[in-house]
Amino acid sequence: MSTIGKVHSLWRYPVKSLRGEELEEAFVGFHGIHGDRVFAFGSSASSKGVLYLTAREQHEMLLYRPRYRHADKVTPSADPADLVLDVETPSGEVLAVDDPALIRRLGERIGDGQAVTLLRSDRAMTDCRPVSLCSVQTVNQIGDEVGAAINKLCFRANIYLDFDSAAGFHEDTFVGRKLRIGAEVTISVLERDPRCKMITLDPDTAESDPRILRTVAQAHDGKAGVYAAVLVEGIVRQGDPVEPVG
Repeated sequence: MSTIGKVHSLWRYPVKSLRGEELEEAFVGFHGIHGDRVFAFGSSASSKGVLYLTAREQHEMLLYRPRYRHADKVTPSADPADLVLDVETPSGEVLAVDDPALIRRLGERIGDGQAVTLLRSDRAMTDCRPVSLCSVQTVNQIGDEVGAAINKLCFRANIYLDFDSAAGFHEDTFVGRKLRIGAEVTISVLERDPRCKMITLDPDTAESDPRILRTVAQAHDGKAGVYAAVLVEGIVRQGDPVEPVG
């Protein structure tokens, strides 16, 4: 099979709805990128059926930067005790993810009598499937349709693809098919990614541009990017080739 593109960048989000971190390489396992979304915050103010406090409710959550204290130990064989996480606040203060001061700060805007709690999981607390992908061509096309440049990180994908084809939404054509990324990892592309208010939020400023979601809803059935399941685990690196399988 011929190469159809390459990995543009890799991202994991240690804490759901907080800033992501770019990786040169990542272990992609059956449960997704190792270390992705293993922490989250819950709120008693969340609506019925909603488990997490997210940037949909508090836009400024995107300005908090989580980092693993011992990044070299974030491996599939790591002891959970090694996954110690610090969070840099928008003011530059660095707090442990379980520091009561951080939890209080996140709870300041949800109202009196409401509680914020830290959640921890051994696998990614994703909304749908283990791995999300989006192409830079799709981001650029949406930007053209909106009439403004869009930060690709609004789409919070794990893997951003750069296709040899210049067309946006090319990843949609692989739903129901398999892709190999790099030398080992094989994924099954399962479905298009339904989008919500999160894509309107600029991760650098936390400011909202409702035109993005409106454009995706009107022109693309409310979907951008795709979800996938992992069939063969392994390491993926920036610049790795992407090719169809079968």
